[in-house]
Amino acid sequence: MAVTTEYRPEAARSAKRVRAPEGGPDRKRRLPGGWLPYALIAPAVILELLIHVIPMFVGIWMSFIKLTQLYIANWAAAPFLGLGNYSLALQFDGPQGKALLQSFLTTCLFTIVVVGVSWVLGMAAAVALQRSFWGRGFLRTLFLIPYAVPMYAGIIAWKFMFQQQTGMINHVLSSLHLVDAGHKPFWLIGSNALVSVIVVAIWRMWPFAFLMLMAGLQSISADLYEASALDGARSFRQWRSVTLPGLGGVNRVLLLVMFLWTFNDFNTPFILFGGNEPPAGDLISIHIYNTSFVNLNFGFGSAMSVLLLLFLLVVTGVYLFIGRRRSNDNA
Repeated sequence: MAVTTEYRPEAARSAKRVRAPEGGPDRKRRLPGGWLPYALIAPAVILELLIHVIPMFVGIWMSFIKLTQLYIANWAAAPFLGLGNYSLALQFDGPQGKALLQSFLTTCLFTIVVVGVSWVLGMAAAVALQRSFWGRGFLRTLFLIPYAVPMYAGIIAWKFMFQQQTGMINHVLSSLHLVDAGHKPFWLIGSNALVSVIVVAIWRMWPFAFLMLMAGLQSISADLYEASALDGARSFRQWRSVTLPGLGGVNRVLLLVMFLWTFNDFNTPFILFGGNEPPAGDLISIHIYNTSFVNLNFGFGSAMSVLLLLFLLVVTGVYLFIGRRRSNDNA
């Protein structure tokens, strides 16, 4: 049986109108709006250049000159030292290099303790509040209060609590007969200064870890816990075999962010000690600040800042490389 096809001019013209050739009028009509994405992103790029990129390059340039209070009015007259400031910072047998090394080691201890304890507290609270029970919403709100309180208000409150005679810390310890009422310890001077700044930093940091881990737990299916329970897995085994692998991506990002924030923490020691921190609380951010803005040695302070930046870049790069390698091995 023969099949005949009727030619219809109207249908052919409609098909040509629907299927416009590539690069035709439709594309030309979109060309005038091509500048809009660049215009929208331009303010953010300009602010990023003014606030971060340009000051960073200025700081790097300052690290190569002897910019002290003698040349602060005329930067161009400051002598060029090359790597002299860096050599002075890395000369650990000298007074300035030894002080920088001591500050760096103190900051490493401070960071390890704060990040480790904050993660443990955040994980414990997130796991404890994972299941529904009466009062869970109240506890979630209560745990997030340190993260919601303005930073300066919270740290100033801790500063009053750490006072020797009138502070609540010593009052509670003496009430529990843990310290002698006549010999109350100093918390903001001496060797206890590091303990004080660690306590305040943990108080501020652990709610953030709790919030991130609690959000990550929502992505783990309850079926996995039910299946593991049927196989006889108890709570700790479920946490090790289900919770930790399920939070792998969250933990990688969380630990890196907490490390960077804690290692660069300036507000906590500065507000707590009022700019007169003892050697035990001499974190590297405060050390660089004092060198630059108290001793007015901006060149040396800039060199230490660049060294700190390089250290953080190396640690971040190694951490991301190891994390990516483990992810590929697990895949």
